[in-house]
Formats: sequence, C-alpha cells, structure tokens
Amino acid sequence: MEHRIELLLRGGRVIDPAAGRDGIADVAIAGGRILAVEPAIPAEAAGEVIDVTGKLVLPGMIDTHAHVYQYVTGKFGLDADMVGVRSAVTTVIDQGGPSCMTIPGFRKFIAEPAATRALAFISAYLVGGLEGHLYPDLYGPGGVNIAHTVKAARAHADLVKGVKAHAETGGVSRWGLEVIRMGKEIARGAGLPLYIHLGQLWPVAPGAEVDADDVVRALMPLMEPGDVLAHPFTRHPGGFISQQTGEVHPVVWAALERGVSVDVGHGSHFSFEMARKVLDAGIRPFTLGADMHGYNVRLPAADPDAATEPANPFAGVAPFNLTHAMSELLHLGMTLPEIVATVTCNPARMLRMEDSLGTLQAGREADVSVLELREGHFELRDNSGARERADRLLTPCFALRAGQYHAADSPLIPR
Repeated sequence: MEHRIELLLRGGRVIDPAAGRDGIADVAIAGGRILAVEPAIPAEAAGEVIDVTGKLVLPGMIDTHAHVYQYVTGKFGLDADMVGVRSAVTTVIDQGGPSCMTIPGFRKFIAEPAATRALAFISAYLVGGLEGHLYPDLYGPGGVNIAHTVKAARAHADLVKGVKAHAETGGVSRWGLEVIRMGKEIARGAGLPLYIHLGQLWPVAPGAEVDADDVVRALMPLMEPGDVLAHPFTRHPGGFISQQTGEVHPVVWAALERGVSVDVGHGSHFSFEMARKVLDAGIRPFTLGADMHGYNVRLPAADPDAATEPANPFAGVAPFNLTHAMSELLHLGMTLPEIVATVTCNPARMLRMEDSLGTLQAGREADVSVLELREGHFELRDNSGARERADRLLTPCFALRAGQYHAADSPLIPR
C-alpha cells in the first residue's frame, strides 16, 4: 500500500512561535509540504520515519545576514549551501552582495543552483559587496544610481527583499549621510525596507574628525517603520551605545518606538559587553543574522595568501555559525522560544513572506530545521577576544528544504 506520509519526524520538541506551539509533536511531510503537526502520528502510516526524540524541530531557519555571492564579492562570498542547508538553515539573505548591475548574476549563479533558498537585500552601491572594506572610495554618492537600482529591485522582486547601506564614521568623513539619503530614496521607490550597517567600517578620511555619536543622531530621523538597524552589539564606534554616556542613545529608542527593527548581524560585530548593555536596557533583537563571510571564518583548506594579508577589522572571530550565535543569545539570558522567533517568524515578517515562511503550518513548503541543545561546558568568544563559559550549546543536525533532506555537514560549523 502506498503511504500518504512520505516522511515522519517523530518525537521532537517542536518550537513554532508563529503557531504558538512548544511541545513534543510529530511532523508529517509529503510532496515537499507539511501535512500535519500533531502529538502522535502512527509510524506505520509513513514511508520513512526519522526519530528526532530529544531534538528541537523548528520552522526552516532564516539567516538574515549572509554573504554568499561567491567569487563576485571576492573573499567575502561563501558557498550558499555551506551557510544554508548544510548548516540546517533553509533560507539565507545576502546583505548587499548584488547590486543593480550584478543581481542577474546572483539569480543565475547563486539563487538558481543552490539547494538553499537564497534571497538578497540589494546594495545601494553600484559595486555591491565588492570587498568594500578595502576600497571605501567606491562607496560614495557618485557610485549610486537611484533609478537603476529601483528598476532592478522591482524587476527581481522575487529575490530582492530590501536595500543595504552603511552609516558609519569612515563614510561620513568622506561624504556625510548623502549615501544614506540616496539609499532611503531607493528603498521608498522600490517599496522595500532599508537595512543599515552600524559601527565603523572604513578608516576616517585623513584630516577629518567625526563624532560617532553624531552619526547615530543624524541617522535615526531618516529611519522609517520596517527599516532595520544592524549590529546593535558592535564594539566599534557608532553602535547603539553612546561613546559619551555608555548608554543606549535616546534617538535609538525613538526609532524603535516608531517601528524600526533590530537585526543582530553577528559576524565581526558581536561584543558580550555591548550585548549586555543593550539587552539590560530592555532592547531585544527582532532578527538574528550570522554575518559570516570569508574574512571572519576560515575554511579548513589552507589559504596561501593568509600569511601576507594585512590586518583587517573583521578578523578575530572564533569559528561560529547561526546556531552558535543563537547559543550566545541563550547564554545572555534570552529564552529559547524568543531566540527561535528571531530566526523563523520574525525574519519572515521582515521579508514580508510570512504567508510562506516562518512556520510549520499544514500546506506550507516543508522547510524544517532540526537542532540539538547540548548541555555541558562550552567556550564562547567574541570579536574582542573575550571568552565566556556557557552550559548550553545549540548545534545543527539536519534540514529539510522543500522536504529534501540535507545533513548539517558544513565545514563552517564550530566543532
């Protein structure tokens, strides 16, 4: 007899904040879609059963800050499936890799061949994410074309879900906030959220002086409901914490109150010290992006250029991935369901795709992430080199992308 249920995930703890579910349940899948999520589904009704007892079963995780435009963005770009399904992440959002000139290539060479769903926040800059920390002069107002970028975003609306720009002291020392104003015009013209990098990225121009607090104060009035502030926990000047007072900027509070959201953007911009200040102030991140790229993770293969590369502000991060970043938030006191929301239903809302992503609702595409919550003694380390001991660690086991199984075997997963 033909089984109606092709695959049954049996006995796991299903955490689905969008559905208000947190408990032991089985997940039935057929035809690449969720059939049912129920407390007990007979195993004999399924063609295949995977026992996930003791594991966490989540809606397919969404990494809101990825760099996967491999080769085109130089050493920034990582393989989409290593960051994605091979790390138990079913959707990745490339933050600023493709531009209006290169978004067709992103579709052809990244989104289409990847097993992972690959989306993008289009760069406000013509050069996109072309090793931008090395060439700041490429990122001025002369390198922005508002009309072309709006047109490209609309033409690729199935892939482009936002606009990426930077507000930091190095850029402001060269051209003020003009690029941000242009980025805001692009976002309005395309009807998309603007995603803003906070924290110093480029060196301040020779002879210039810029107050990082002034940059934050000038930026916030430009931010509108639905826009996103990234890197709230950065130790670099120009983040949520004032350099003068050591507390959260009042203008940040005002922006959050009118509907601006917060994305962790972990990467090279995570500091335990700053995270505690922001969290203790009562701010909770809405979404969590790992922000992995070729300068803050290193593949096992030897890199012949490593010995000759100059120091850069993105170095110094221990091996990490999205579940590792989730573990750090758990260590800092956020609850597990709260953290799960930052990688499932909340990013689905940010993408305006909550009708298709972020929950294990029957009839939806079967995007599922299965994790293990391990107990023991684990060392966590931030970008400053600070080390802390945690007693719980989330690790990826496998993912289902549209019902297809993918083992979590990425070499980027911390071991």
